[in-house]
Amino acid sequence: MIPFIDLKLQYQTLKPQIQERINRVLDHGQYIMGPEVRELEQQLEQYTGARHCITVASGTEALLISLMALGVGRGDEVVTTPFTFVATAEVIALLGATPVYVDVDPNTCNIDVAKLEAALTERTKAIIPVSLYGQPADMDEINALAAAHGNIPVIEDAAQSFGATYKGKRSCHLSTVGCTSFFPSKPLGCYGDGGAIFTDDDELARAFREIRVHGQSQRYVHTRIGVGGRMDTIQCAVVLAKLERFEWEIERRLHIGRRYDELLDQCGIARVAQRADRTSVYGQYTVMVDDRAQVQEALKEAGIPTAVHYPVPLNEQPAYKALSNGPQTLAAAALAQRVMSLPMGPDLDEQVQLRIVDVLAGTRAVR
Repeated sequence: MIPFIDLKLQYQTLKPQIQERINRVLDHGQYIMGPEVRELEQQLEQYTGARHCITVASGTEALLISLMALGVGRGDEVVTTPFTFVATAEVIALLGATPVYVDVDPNTCNIDVAKLEAALTERTKAIIPVSLYGQPADMDEINALAAAHGNIPVIEDAAQSFGATYKGKRSCHLSTVGCTSFFPSKPLGCYGDGGAIFTDDDELARAFREIRVHGQSQRYVHTRIGVGGRMDTIQCAVVLAKLERFEWEIERRLHIGRRYDELLDQCGIARVAQRADRTSVYGQYTVMVDDRAQVQEALKEAGIPTAVHYPVPLNEQPAYKALSNGPQTLAAAALAQRVMSLPMGPDLDEQVQLRIVDVLAGTRAVR
């Protein structure tokens, strides 16, 4: 069976660096807010160009803390996409606000900017575009609309796109706030949960830092409502070790992703469109197929795993139907029936990749 993403091989390659980093933490014993936390934040600030990086417990916590710092609450609306992981809407609902869904571009699967303005109202407190599958959304147009409607804060949900670029700038440094995840399968992952928030705004950065430690401005002085949202020191150590190989991994992701593009285009297989003015780190490599279940079964029989990101739009999820409002999301509903992700990662062997495409092209259900 081909691995969907080969984290074991990645670990074997980086084992000495990872073990050394973890051992340092075990030796100094500062498991919470140890020196590796700030070291990682500084390296990520340098990498993205953002003035501030605040590490947090997960990508979900990054979104939640961002909304809390912006004062989002009951009666507010947050505009986002229905075609993403549930965490994007979950954090909105947890704060008592209403998610307003804007349909997606059927080619890129990212939020359709042409339909965004119609969803903005006087109750809109934030906009959360998702850089789905590793490719940033149309951030310039989104930022311009947000500015024209009273400087609405824009939070880029970059859980799948850390390392991607948009018109020469890094994902996570494209709007008011950028949030990412270090979940193990992400382009830059730790060995548990972790995440980070990025901003150039000094006041927001201070709020993020306080909220992640239960709203503390100093020890036992709680100036805000907060959460226990810190990223563990050991997880920061793992990411620091992985950063040594990250640029190589991004180049490999770009190479493998573009090779998939060429091979699939030759076969006439539909895929997520990649825009020329930005890169994708291919957090997932996603195609569109008819009769998906049959195609997946054929690939499974050939030892090729697949995944579906995402089979049910958020506005159709049982827990969120009552919260959903806004225009129809027909493109998202159609994509949910056809998207399928293929094995992807920096260590994917090119002969294995060719076999994946050959088997996929041989399934009669593909159009």
